[in-house]
Amino acid sequence: MNQIPSTFLYGEDHLTASIAIAIAKGKTSGKLSKTVRKKVNASRKVVADIVEKGHAVYGINTGFGPLCTTSISKEETKILQSNILKSHSVGVGSPIPTEIAKLMLILKVHALAKGYSGIAETTLERIIWHIENDAIPVVPSQGSVGASGDLAPLSHLFLPLIGLGKIEFQGKTISTPTLFKKTGLKPMELGPKEGLALINGTQFIAAHAVKVVEKLQSCLAQADIIGAMMIEGLQGSVKPFYNELHDLRPYKGNLHVAKRIKRLLKGSEILEDHIDCDRVQDPYSLRCIPQVHGASRNAWLHLKELLEIELNSVTDNPVIIDEELTISGGNFHGQPLAMALDYACLAASEIGNISDRRVYLALEGNSPGVPKLLMEDTGINSGYMILQYTSAALASENKGLCFPSSADSIPTSLGQEDHVSMGSISGRKALQVIENVEKILAIEMLSAAQAFEYRKPLKSGIFLDEIHKEIRKKIAFAKKDRVFADDIEKGIEMIKNMTIVKVIDRVKKEKNLRFEVPYSEEFENF
Repeated sequence: MNQIPSTFLYGEDHLTASIAIAIAKGKTSGKLSKTVRKKVNASRKVVADIVEKGHAVYGINTGFGPLCTTSISKEETKILQSNILKSHSVGVGSPIPTEIAKLMLILKVHALAKGYSGIAETTLERIIWHIENDAIPVVPSQGSVGASGDLAPLSHLFLPLIGLGKIEFQGKTISTPTLFKKTGLKPMELGPKEGLALINGTQFIAAHAVKVVEKLQSCLAQADIIGAMMIEGLQGSVKPFYNELHDLRPYKGNLHVAKRIKRLLKGSEILEDHIDCDRVQDPYSLRCIPQVHGASRNAWLHLKELLEIELNSVTDNPVIIDEELTISGGNFHGQPLAMALDYACLAASEIGNISDRRVYLALEGNSPGVPKLLMEDTGINSGYMILQYTSAALASENKGLCFPSSADSIPTSLGQEDHVSMGSISGRKALQVIENVEKILAIEMLSAAQAFEYRKPLKSGIFLDEIHKEIRKKIAFAKKDRVFADDIEKGIEMIKNMTIVKVIDRVKKEKNLRFEVPYSEEFENF
């Protein structure tokens, strides 16, 4: 894995999804270097000079959007900046998770610290105070169209700077004035362009993308492991995972998945027990795991690579290049991430789709030694029949969520913003689909563990045997019907905690084994 630094220099170091998450969790401390402070102050001076000279520059001494031709006097430029936070705070819906709001703060500081936005050093320091003290603004989930930046959510994010809005602090939701009483802070007076710099950007989209990269990577890693356990439970063939096959169609994701599955099956007595059976080929949900899981890994890698560009970019408008050049452009447009998030959403859905197919396959009773519905005494017992209803419902729900948000655009701002990305919806939907996939994988894990049990006393490879033991510590083998919802909840918790991945890490350490394979580095690191 990539090394996570103990200190990260905003505006200077290279930000990744994993570093952003480390800062959010308090494992890495974000700082402003002297070099960055100098750049920030130089950019701030350029803005001050523009105001002083009276040259018309969008958002500094003009109105916003369709009001871009309305001149604002020198005396009113500061009022303009606080007004933009108020007028653009129009978000609705349930608040986004606190971690995502915190990620938005982190990503925004890094972008502003590049020194192209005219932000004040004191404003950056206040935002960093919020990050370090876990005083995280409450941000509604709906209201951004993903162009001109994530205007509404970013406005809510920075209302507390001027004494407004709500804050998650010490386990409670409180008003900003209450936070100020507790901490001694006072409202800030934003200078020219600061309000616009704060709300112009793609940090709502990008923060969701950070979590998509993290959570989808977790699902992909666990889907391979659970798929391998299902192969053992249903006595699938190892041949579809041979290097000789995948070298003929060398997609990075396919190669990686095939090698992982083959490594998980290494040394399996179960595999040896049926190696000369007369079955010609397995159903696609087993045989095509490298092609399907691999395609989703390729989509994940595409998002990760684009996200790293976004995390280290300036998405403000206008951009202050130097004393002679300010550019009013479109770096705030969310299309690059919107399309990639829609792709990742589809990739996640397909992991759930093929997982549900394997659950169904396990119930059919077509594999020698494994009873129909994964239980011997059926009739009076329904066995695992209805668990697959749930996985089917989740898989179907995901299909409905896969319509690409980026395929839509509704003009806003009286036509000034006549094409928007809807990337904020792409990010929210992708996370919703991934959460459903976690539940589907939990159901497959229960089903695979149940099928795996019928292979005893034969042993699998060391990793899968240890994983099965870990599952059994929390979820017992089912000889008769019980409230399976309880089992599913335990399974979901295991998936969210990456329990089975941690088992592999533990076994590797205890046995001094190497598990990861060639082609893996870019998929294991984020």
